[in-house]
Amino acid sequence: MFAHLFEPALVNGPFGDPGLYADFRDERRALLVDLPDLAALPPRKLLRVSHVFVSHAHMDHFNGFDRLLRVVLGRKERVTLTGGPGFVAQVEHKLHAYTWNVVQRYEVALTLAVREVRPDGTGAQASFCSRTGFEREADGAFAAEGDVLHDEAVFRVRGRFVDHGVPCLAFAVEEKARVALGRDRIGAMGFGTGAWLRALKAAVLSGAPDDAPLDVRWRDRAGDHAATRTVGQLRPLVLAVGPGRRVGYVTDLRYTEANVDALAALLEGVDVLFVESVFLDADVDHATRKHHLTAGQAGAIARRIGAKSVVPFHFSPRYDGRGAEIVAEVEAAWGRTLGRFDSAR
Repeated sequence: MFAHLFEPALVNGPFGDPGLYADFRDERRALLVDLPDLAALPPRKLLRVSHVFVSHAHMDHFNGFDRLLRVVLGRKERVTLTGGPGFVAQVEHKLHAYTWNVVQRYEVALTLAVREVRPDGTGAQASFCSRTGFEREADGAFAAEGDVLHDEAVFRVRGRFVDHGVPCLAFAVEEKARVALGRDRIGAMGFGTGAWLRALKAAVLSGAPDDAPLDVRWRDRAGDHAATRTVGQLRPLVLAVGPGRRVGYVTDLRYTEANVDALAALLEGVDVLFVESVFLDADVDHATRKHHLTAGQAGAIARRIGAKSVVPFHFSPRYDGRGAEIVAEVEAAWGRTLGRFDSAR
């Protein structure tokens, strides 16, 4: 009965660069967690991206910045990026690697709003606009509220640091609640689906009064349509309200008690856990030297935090053709069989 707010999927599959694309239903919007090689995502999907959350700036997690920038430049007005210590300077260096002598004339100006958080709770933010050749401006402090990095009416993104030899952010993308809508009722009212459904869900969840107006806009084969209705008039579309889904993204960390405790605090009872499973357990010494998890350690973390579904990823290329072995070790340690989200088989 309930439709999920967004659908998460690995950008490159279990053996490719690590990254997650969360595509929002009924909207032309998406989130990216990490910036890996983005060749698998067509421009139409990249143009939906409103926010990017980067775990750390190792090359396989950040090399897709250039691809994203190339696609959105001149087409999109704003993208917000959030990362760890030094992230504002890292984005600035990326931008200053290019020559910007014509971008100022683009009809659509692009602003990159960049935020960094640090393990001590402090942070910084700055913006870079194509109108000024991406010169750094609007510097200031940024402080997350606890572990909440981004907060909207119907979802939030939380993050906590784990140790990978460098600070690395693990993320939770959380629906605050799910609203079940009667799709047949939408058509019966003469409307089509669109971003206005999210506005209706937000109004219902925030307790908006019945007389609050809401713009209903959608597009179909006949063109663009618009109408205005009150929340009270649209409330019959809502069938039920239930708990939201929580999705975890964990990559690049050592298997230590401190790291596992941080993940438990962030992801206890998570509905879907995307977790790196880089090495087989037989190569645990190598995993320790590389500050990565084995498949068995990933499964143990899933069991410890009570993950309801698990997607292993970030497999080492040394196991090409042996993905089933990694999956088997995750399942054995977790104590369950991977379900429909499993893209590793």
